[in-house]
Amino acid sequence: MKHYLKKLEDTIRSHWEQKALCDYGGEQFTYGDIATNIQQFRLFLDDAGISKGEKIALCGRNSARWAMTFWGVNANGRVAVPLLADFHPDSIQALVNHSDSVLLFTDEDIWSRLRPESMPLLKAAIDIRSGRLLWYADETAAEAWENREAAFRLRFPEGMRPEQISIPEHDMGEVAIINYTSGTTGNPKGVMLTYGALSDTDDFSNSHFPNHPGETIVSMLPLAHMYGLAIEFIHPNIDGVTVYFLGKTPSPTTLLGAMRQVRPYMVVTVPLVMEKVYASSIQPALGKMKVLLAIPGLNKLIYRTVRKKVEAAFGGRVRCFIMGGAPLKPEVERCFRKMRLPYMVGYGMTEACPLLGWEWWKEFVPGSCGKAVHEIRIDSEDPAHIAGEIQARGANLTIGYYKNPEANEAAFTEDGWFRTGDRGIVDDEGNIFIRGRIKSMILSSSGQNIYPEELEAVLSTCPYVSETLVLDRGGRIVALVHADIPEDMDTEARYSVPETIRSAANKSLPAYSQIAKVELVEKPFEKTPKMSIKRYLYH
Repeated sequence: MKHYLKKLEDTIRSHWEQKALCDYGGEQFTYGDIATNIQQFRLFLDDAGISKGEKIALCGRNSARWAMTFWGVNANGRVAVPLLADFHPDSIQALVNHSDSVLLFTDEDIWSRLRPESMPLLKAAIDIRSGRLLWYADETAAEAWENREAAFRLRFPEGMRPEQISIPEHDMGEVAIINYTSGTTGNPKGVMLTYGALSDTDDFSNSHFPNHPGETIVSMLPLAHMYGLAIEFIHPNIDGVTVYFLGKTPSPTTLLGAMRQVRPYMVVTVPLVMEKVYASSIQPALGKMKVLLAIPGLNKLIYRTVRKKVEAAFGGRVRCFIMGGAPLKPEVERCFRKMRLPYMVGYGMTEACPLLGWEWWKEFVPGSCGKAVHEIRIDSEDPAHIAGEIQARGANLTIGYYKNPEANEAAFTEDGWFRTGDRGIVDDEGNIFIRGRIKSMILSSSGQNIYPEELEAVLSTCPYVSETLVLDRGGRIVALVHADIPEDMDTEARYSVPETIRSAANKSLPAYSQIAKVELVEKPFEKTPKMSIKRYLYH
């Protein structure tokens, strides 16, 4: 297995002038620019006294400069801590502190909502887009950042040449990334992923869906999630693929416009996006030809014609549509099969960097999420028929959670297998079928991890809330609330209590975990002897 940073070095040297990282319709950087950026970061970090292994947080919207910043941190042996830009400011501060980050690269508007005094370990905060120093507490770090370009010119007065690029191959067992599975101010779970895990993911990816220098890809998933970070950015970029970033979540028109112009070799997305494509384009087109679809032979021609139109809408070069993060609706999946659309639904999680299950589209079994990337076992007496917890083992798995011994103890079996918290079966051919969650986590249609306990903690601080339970109902987040309402409250005010609670809670929650509805329940929730709510009674 080749170190992914060695691959990046080889690609930089052999594709120096090629475009590497681009904002769609904006800035563009070559592989030579990446080399210069890595060297400037090396000089800055050394001069600032920020040692190998120290933590550096990145909290910003997707952009080519975010990716450049990541390489500056990661290639120089510092631990990158990607944080979702949509996290609540209190959560961002809590995670910067929990990760022991000494630098924060962020967007200026995000920084304006943070309180520096709440992050005592920070030496400086820097704007990702402009490189402007936003704030500092350490003069040495501030001076080193402001002087990084001058230090580079002193070291390379004529600029860098391809043969001068040198990226250390950091030990495969060292932590490269700490990725937080959610925004929380409680007991954070920072997933520690090593250089070896990232190298293994790239090695597997190349052996199953290889890419080639000069190809292109559109990055639309959050880079603060391992799905987007590893599969849309790191894996393609180190192999010579030009990555185009859309920045914010695009409208369907913007997305398809970018796809037609960029012409990607692969589309990495969540089922929700492809379900929208199905509902807005495929289903109406097929509906107009319902009678013709009943004619044998002709229906195949129609499905093939529709498939070609879909592929053309995505630029005409897509070899595979990869969907992960949530299941695909059966109706949509059946249609894609009839069209022979080159798609597959993968299975993964942050802790697996991120792949656990995969199969090429021609061998993919509908309803499954592929075959094991490494090793999968089912904790069941009959793994092919009786669902049990899915447990995994492999070089891509996390080595544990940062500063969270309780989570580490719960995450691994005595013989070293990782507990996914998912229930499923594996058939005789090795295909994995998910049958539900053991844990209470909600997986949104856009692939976001939502932990009910975190939302319940926010709700508990809202007016009138005595007890609360958060549920997923058909993709909508619903809060059941046992309320403490004053007896003298008038009828009209009582009627507005659910909306009052919902509005108050949503002010403290990120957009992806907003509560859609609050329902009042008359009686307190039933409890276990340990006074935990019996969640299973309310689903």
